[in-house]
Amino acid sequence: MSRRNSSDREKHRTPGQRQLRVGEEIRHLLAELLERGNMRDPDLRDATITVTSVDISPDLRNATAFVMPLGGQDQDRLMAALRRAAPWFRGRVSEKAGLRTAPEIRFELDRTFDEADKIGALLRRPDVARDIKDE
Repeated sequence: MSRRNSSDREKHRTPGQRQLRVGEEIRHLLAELLERGNMRDPDLRDATITVTSVDISPDLRNATAFVMPLGGQDQDRLMAALRRAAPWFRGRVSEKAGLRTAPEIRFELDRTFDEADKIGALLRRPDVARDIKDE
């Protein structure tokens, strides 16, 4: 019987209360910073970006911010700009979050909207709708 190492357990562990609270605080801070639009990068200055969630590691050193540009437009350009500006965001978060160390922030495109659209399209298919209607 093989034993799972600690990194396997961490991947499958549900986040603790502190992780959830810190992740939500960082989400609010990032959304506030993006809303103000006072960044040097012209790609981010007038962009409308939604921060849907922030996952944070158990040691609070790494954070993954899931974002979605308004209407899903210019995703590649905006994601590149967010990745360039990640150190700036980390600095602002460290000032406002009150954490001992600010986490490294990595930006990822939120694909849950795409998955929800796929599921919705499947449910609207005539053969599936017929099966659901019979229940």
